Amino acid sequence: MKDHLFRVATKDGTLRAAAAVTTELVDAICQRQGTDPTASVALARLVTGTALMGSLLKGDQRLALMIEGNGPLKKLHAETDAMGQVRGSVKVPVSGVPPTETGFDVPAAVGRAGFLHVIKDLGLKEPYRGMVMLYSSEIAEDIAYYLTSSEQVPSTVALGVYLEKDGHISAAGGLLVQAMPEGSEALVSLLEERLISLPSISTLLRDGKGPRQIIEELFAGIPLGQAEETPLEFRCTCSRPQVLGMLKTLGAEELQEMAAKDEETVVTCEFCKESYTFSPAEIKALLAGFDK
Repeated sequence: MKDHLFRVATKDGTLRAAAAVTTELVDAICQRQGTDPTASVALARLVTGTALMGSLLKGDQRLALMIEGNGPLKKLHAETDAMGQVRGSVKVPVSGVPPTETGFDVPAAVGRAGFLHVIKDLGLKEPYRGMVMLYSSEIAEDIAYYLTSSEQVPSTVALGVYLEKDGHISAAGGLLVQAMPEGSEALVSLLEERLISLPSISTLLRDGKGPRQIIEELFAGIPLGQAEETPLEFRCTCSRPQVLGMLKTLGAEELQEMAAKDEETVVTCEFCKESYTFSPAEIKALLAGFDK
């Protein structure tokens, strides 16, 4: 099953939902980041949650989620756009937190104290920035807490990741359900009951059910409106000109130190791990721009 996102709203507009399968996407990201098993689950959850929130974007809008915690992972970061192009990174990819008998202790890897940052580029002069304290460090609950408390939209988020013994991610995906203002309380209660009895997302995906089937099962008997599907893929937006522009922001003093060295300057993208090499002459050319 190719990675994709399925989104739909009820015909009366009182509920909206998005479900996604992200298996190939998160496995590719975790391989690039060199994560250990617990870090893989944590990063895969954040990337999947970001893809789900991307269902609310339009046009050229972009979204980033960042978790900063006091655990060994330090910082996790994921970004997406309205076209389903997603990337992610983790500051310390080896958490050192071993799997438990029942799964993975993601809160221990993330840290029990910290913040979830949400940055939205909506095409305005300045990006929107929101922040909440981590609710449980389980990531799904943290995202739901942000949406409910900061954006005032009651939300339920479920994220699932299944790892094979070799650390390979064989199933990953998620579900986002939101209640709109003046929605039917009875309908919301029904959905809550169904969500509680719903098997885990990773179990549903491993059983061969896709995002559309998961939502149709959850909303059985509830009229739905027109649905949309968006392919999801890993894609990094870094480029040599972009990295050159980033180097210029370091300032003349730091660039002078780089230019004075005999060796080349190597910059590695935190997301795709692509390395860009710049000669002392190129750094000097950047410096020349400060004199103009």
